[in-house]
Amino acid sequence: MMTLQLAQSGDTSTLIYYAVIGLVGMLLGGGIAFAAFQVLTGQSVKKAKAEAEQIRQRAADDARSAAQKAELDAEKRILERKEKFETELSKQRDEIREAEQRVAKREDLLDKKLESVTQKEQHLERQNEAVRAREERLGKKEAELDGVLVQQRDKLMQITGMSLTDAKALLLQRVEDESRADMAKVARKIIEEAEGEAKEKAREITLMAIQRCATEHTSESTVRTVPIPSDDMKGRIIGREGRNIRAIEKATGVDIIVDDTPGVIVVSCFDKVRQQVAVESLQRLIADGRMHPSRIEEVVEKVRSEIGERIVKYGRDAVLEVNLRNVHPKVSEAMGKLFYRTSYGQNVLRHSVEVAFLCQLIADQLGLDGTIARRCGFLHDIGKAMDQEQEGTHPKIGYDFAKQYGEKEPILNAIAGHHGDVPSTSFYTPIVMAADAVSSARPGARRESLEKYIQRLEQLQDIALGHRGVNEAYAIQAGREVRVMVDAKSVNDDEAMVIAQSIARKVSDEMTFPGEIRVTVLRETRAVEFAR
Repeated sequence: MMTLQLAQSGDTSTLIYYAVIGLVGMLLGGGIAFAAFQVLTGQSVKKAKAEAEQIRQRAADDARSAAQKAELDAEKRILERKEKFETELSKQRDEIREAEQRVAKREDLLDKKLESVTQKEQHLERQNEAVRAREERLGKKEAELDGVLVQQRDKLMQITGMSLTDAKALLLQRVEDESRADMAKVARKIIEEAEGEAKEKAREITLMAIQRCATEHTSESTVRTVPIPSDDMKGRIIGREGRNIRAIEKATGVDIIVDDTPGVIVVSCFDKVRQQVAVESLQRLIADGRMHPSRIEEVVEKVRSEIGERIVKYGRDAVLEVNLRNVHPKVSEAMGKLFYRTSYGQNVLRHSVEVAFLCQLIADQLGLDGTIARRCGFLHDIGKAMDQEQEGTHPKIGYDFAKQYGEKEPILNAIAGHHGDVPSTSFYTPIVMAADAVSSARPGARRESLEKYIQRLEQLQDIALGHRGVNEAYAIQAGREVRVMVDAKSVNDDEAMVIAQSIARKVSDEMTFPGEIRVTVLRETRAVEFAR
């Protein structure tokens, strides 16, 4: 590489040298031509020669100076390139030495790792040998233990005189009793912890909602009898060959019962709106005194129109009272029909308004939207307005009806799930369930017949007495509570809690009742001794 650079530098000096010689030659030629011209013109030849010699001499000197300078420059450049090359070569050697050092370190590290892996493999091999030896010893001990167990079982069977099946049954019974006791303890602990955390807050919210709810608690029962001024009016109501009573039944869709009861006639119908139309029509016909088929149809049609307007007004007034917006007119009309519907003597429209306000108060305390909660509570029983005209439960009928007229979630889920028929998808459905129970269970809200009341009390007592360890059961507080006496010797405290839960669950599954029923299990231990 250096030889090539030197060759290139020599070519450059030679070119310069030849250029200088050429230049000198040109000058000499010019001088000679000039001298010849002087000779030809008669000038002094000697002078021309002298000048030519001087010019030649100066040209030779300049050429030598230029050649020496070019050689010096070439040598300087060669030295500079040589120093640069040596510097780069030294740097590359340093990098190679560093790389060799790194490779040596990696080789040392790999050697150490290989040695560590080898040691671990040897340790694992020793452990595997120890485990295999232990497994062999355990296998021998298990075989010995199986033999001892067989011998002990045979001896126990000889001593007790029990068969293997009987012994298994006894063991399973003992395990079942112990497991039941443990389960009862765990269940009791979980329930006590949950109740301790939730009871105080739930009681506070519920009592606050009840106290602040200021709806009117009036309960209008649907009229089933119509008073008449005298028994002669019964004949006029029946008419010749029964024409009048058939006209009334045909026009109103109800059954008119005229019996020996003095002073009244009975109107029977499942549809409370049709029953109300029949009752008011009979009252007007009796007061008017005119009783014939054409007059009956005229009065019934007029009363039906008035009650239809009344239903629309009741629904509109209830919507305004609850302060709801964007309620479809058909939905409002359906709610108005609930004015003539009762549940255990409780007016369903007033019950819906009451539940609406209770839902709002509970939702406000829980940090939820009170407007949505109020709408859920108001519309939760809308299916009762048409459940006598369609098949299915009133939550399902109400869900379909509300969805048809534009109601959205979570109102639809509250309507369909307020009796637990479908799973809750929002917090508003449990709020509606709680408010519904509060409104239904308050004193004086609902009534039932004496026969149904007695049947409910007997059913409560029978369910309680059907559990193991129960000695006595009494339904008290108008069937709102059942108190159960258990045998203290056969039932402990934890099992008493399990019995209470079982009775409550069975009552919920098998009975239909408004509100809630409290189950109280009492376990008493008495110590009796006589002093003589």
